[in-house]
Amino acid sequence: MGKVLIFSENDSIIEKFSQIFEGKFFNFIVCKNENELKQAMTENTPDIYLIDSEIPYNLKQISQQIKNVFENSQILLLVNSENINFDNLSEINGYIFNNYDDNMIFNIINNSLKIKTKLDKLTSKNTDMKESLYRLNVLYNTSSLFAGTLDTKELLTYMIEGLEKSLSFDLACTISFGFENEPVLIINSLYDISEELVNALKFRAVVNYKSLFETKEIPFEIDDTKLKIIKNIKNPHEKFTLSIFRYDNMFAPIDLGDQFFGCIEIFKNKPFSSDDAAYFQTIIRQVSLPLKSAGLYKEIKEKNIKLEKLERIKSDFISIVSHELRTPLTPLKNALSILSSGRCGEFNEDGFRFFDMAKRNVKKFTSIINDLLDISKIEAGKMEYRYKTMNIHSVIENIKNDFDGVAKEQNIIFNTIEQENLPDIYADSQRLEQIMTNLVTNAMKFTPENKSITITTELKNALDITPCKYFEDEINALKGDYIVVSVKDEGIGIKDENILKAFEMFAQIENSLTRKVGGTGLGLPIVRHMVKAHKGAIWCKSKEGKGTTFEFAIPICKESAEIKTVEKEMV
Repeated sequence: MGKVLIFSENDSIIEKFSQIFEGKFFNFIVCKNENELKQAMTENTPDIYLIDSEIPYNLKQISQQIKNVFENSQILLLVNSENINFDNLSEINGYIFNNYDDNMIFNIINNSLKIKTKLDKLTSKNTDMKESLYRLNVLYNTSSLFAGTLDTKELLTYMIEGLEKSLSFDLACTISFGFENEPVLIINSLYDISEELVNALKFRAVVNYKSLFETKEIPFEIDDTKLKIIKNIKNPHEKFTLSIFRYDNMFAPIDLGDQFFGCIEIFKNKPFSSDDAAYFQTIIRQVSLPLKSAGLYKEIKEKNIKLEKLERIKSDFISIVSHELRTPLTPLKNALSILSSGRCGEFNEDGFRFFDMAKRNVKKFTSIINDLLDISKIEAGKMEYRYKTMNIHSVIENIKNDFDGVAKEQNIIFNTIEQENLPDIYADSQRLEQIMTNLVTNAMKFTPENKSITITTELKNALDITPCKYFEDEINALKGDYIVVSVKDEGIGIKDENILKAFEMFAQIENSLTRKVGGTGLGLPIVRHMVKAHKGAIWCKSKEGKGTTFEFAIPICKESAEIKTVEKEMV
C-alpha cells in the first residue's frame, strides 16, 4: 500500500482527491499548512506528494526539503493555471492539471508509485554495493597492513581495526599468546566496562577458549583469575554492564592448521548478517599467516641475539686468551735467545736437540697466537692495513729466502717463476707477505718428500682468468688487469666437496688427516679476508692425491690517477 500526501488549503481539491482514492489501496494523508507537512514527513514517510501550486508557500523550498529527506519520493504539482513558472521547480517529478479526469489522475499517481518503488530497490542495491565495496577496501587495506609488519601486537591491532571498520562492533575480547610472556585478554570497547563485567568477560573468554579443545590437548593452560587484561576504551563516560551478553555475538579461533595464536569474540547491539560473518572469518584467516611469520621472526630474532652474544663471548675469549698466551712467550723467547748466545754454556748433542725442539714449538705457538689475534681483529673490523705503491717481486723474494731452508730440510723442491717487468700494485707489503706465508706453509704441510711447490706470478686481464665452479662470483666480479699469484703443490690434494670448507674457520680441526699435521684452520680464512681487503679474489683448484693450487689476484696500478682512485677505495 502506497502513502499519498496532499498539501493544499483548498477543500474542494482535497475532497476531489479523497474521492479518487476512496476504496483504493492507498493511505491518503492531508496537510493544510507547513507544520502539518513537516510532521507528516517525519511520522508517515509518504511515497507521493501532491502539492497544490496555489498554496501561499515557497514551492521550490518545500520541494527541496522533501528531496533532502526522501530523495526517491515523487512530487506531483497540482496545477490550476497555465501561467505558473516551471523553470525553478527542478525537484518536481510531474504535473496534474485541473482538467485531467479522475482515471488519468489515478494512473499518474499509480505510475509515480511504481517509479518510486523501483528507485527504492535501486537505491538499496546501490547501498549494498557501496557497503560491499567499502568492506572490500577495508579488507584490502587491512591485508596490506598485515603484510607490512612482523610485530604481533601491531597485527592484532590491525585485526581489531579492520573488524571495527567493517562490522562496527560494540565490544571485542581477544585472547592472545603472542606478544606477552603470558596469555593476555585484550578488550576493545565502545564504552567503559564495569568490574563485574570484566570478571564475567574473563571467565567467558577462558571457557570459550577451552571449549575449542574438548577432544584435544589444550596448547596453553590459562586461569581466568590470573589472566592479564589490556583495555582499550573509546568513550569512558558511558559504561557497559552485564546486559552486553544480550547482544548478538560472533566467536572464532585465531589459528593456522595446528598452530594456535588465540581466539576472539565480538558483540554488537544489532544482529550480525551472513555477510558480517563472512567478513569476520576472512579477517581472522588473513591475520593467522602473518602471526605465524611474526612468531618465527621473534624466535629467529631471539636466537640471533643469543648467537651474537655467544659470538662476542667467543671473540672476547680468543682475544683475551691470545694476549694472555703472548705474555709468557716473550720471556720464553728471551730465555731461548740467551741460551743460543752461549752465555749459559755450551750444549751437548742432546741439549742442541732439545733446544731446537723448543725453538720450533715456540715458533709454532707464536704462529697460532698470531692467527687467533688476526681472526679476532677481522671479526671486530679492526684489522689495520698500510697500503702503498709497491712491486710484488720484493714479497716473492722474501718468501723464497724464508722457505728455501725449510724446503731443503723437508726434501721438498721449492721453485718461483715470475713474469718479468710486472706493473706496480697498491698494497700492504706486510699483509701480502703474510698471505704468501700462510699459503706456502699450508702447502709444505701436505707435500711429501721429493715433491715440488711452485710460486708463479703473471699479469692477466680479468677476462682471461679461467672461472672455477666454486668461486665464479668472486672471479666474475673482477674488472681490469691483475697480478695473479699461484701457489701450486704436489701434495695430498683436497676432495672436491671440501674445497669451500677449506676457507671456513677451524675447518681443519674437523679433518682427521689434518690433525696429524697440526694447524688452527684459521690460515685460509685470514688469507681470504686480506685478499678481499686488497680488492682482489682468491680461489682454489685441487685433485685428490695429485695436489692443490691456490691462486689470488691483486689489481694493478696503471697510472697516478688510478692510484689515487685505488687509494680512496682502500680507505
